[in-house]
Amino acid sequence: MRAVVFEGLGGPEVVKLREVPRPVPTREALLVKVHATALNRADLLQRQGEYHVPEGQSAIPGVEVAGTVEAWGEDVKGFTRGQRVFGVVEGGGFADYCLLDQGMALPIPAGFDFAEAAATSESCLTANETLFTLGQLRRGQAVLIHAAASSIGTTMVQMARHVGATTYCTVGTPRKVEAVRALGADAVFDYREQDFVQEVLRLTGGEGVPLVMDFIGGAYLERNLGVLAHEGCLVLVGLLDGMSAQVDLLRIVQRRLRLKGSSLRLRPLKEKREVNARFRRRWMEVLAMGGLRPVIHARHPLEDVNVALGEMEANRNIGKLVLTLERNDSHA
Repeated sequence: MRAVVFEGLGGPEVVKLREVPRPVPTREALLVKVHATALNRADLLQRQGEYHVPEGQSAIPGVEVAGTVEAWGEDVKGFTRGQRVFGVVEGGGFADYCLLDQGMALPIPAGFDFAEAAATSESCLTANETLFTLGQLRRGQAVLIHAAASSIGTTMVQMARHVGATTYCTVGTPRKVEAVRALGADAVFDYREQDFVQEVLRLTGGEGVPLVMDFIGGAYLERNLGVLAHEGCLVLVGLLDGMSAQVDLLRIVQRRLRLKGSSLRLRPLKEKREVNARFRRRWMEVLAMGGLRPVIHARHPLEDVNVALGEMEANRNIGKLVLTLERNDSHA
């Protein structure tokens, strides 16, 4: 089968499309014929040598897929050949075939094509887990969402609005401001032109927000603490600005603030299945009814993976970058 591999670490020159052996299903895994997969920041960091693949996971990039069931392991139950499924995988998504754990497989909702399904799983699982399981967001509350034009950010905006929460968002360009406003965000700040701390405090009468969703880390940490309301919660979802920061610990103690972190890929499979089940119970019907849709920036054929990675590296994308797979008989 065809697969994207990184031959060394670095830039676009290390990205190759090669013929590799097709994976064999383990006891509880489905073999999925991949019709679409989607990019995540971890794929770019892996190419650059800044992300190490967890032990036992595929070195082929790609952590979410959509396709059809081709075969399965001896302990798999409830699936049929040709069934349309999507889900988060433990690497290996940028290929013609990929293994998908049966506990992570979800039926593709009616009305979704393969690209939309591929763009749904990782963003929705992460958004649901961080907003509601960790952040405990409820109707009538307010949340500050950084990197709101990213795939997870656009999903968070939709989920928060669906439950009746107020959404304040940061983005980096006027084009992204308009895109996130179009999703229904209550206020969107261009962080290059506005101080989000001042703006959030102004809009909340100096009180701040009970929840902040942060993909940035680094220097944003102290500023995020400054917009948290009393007993507020900061959830770290990413670390784009670095893994260390100076923190006013007294502020945390006096205001009884909570700091939480989340990484889906680093969790044991049992916990990932639980995350998947929570998402399935809460959102699959909403997806089927059209109340939540992935935002897709662009669809590229697998052969143009470097173009897609370049768009992500330049932070041009609004929503997901999707790779679609076409085959001839030798790859099918």
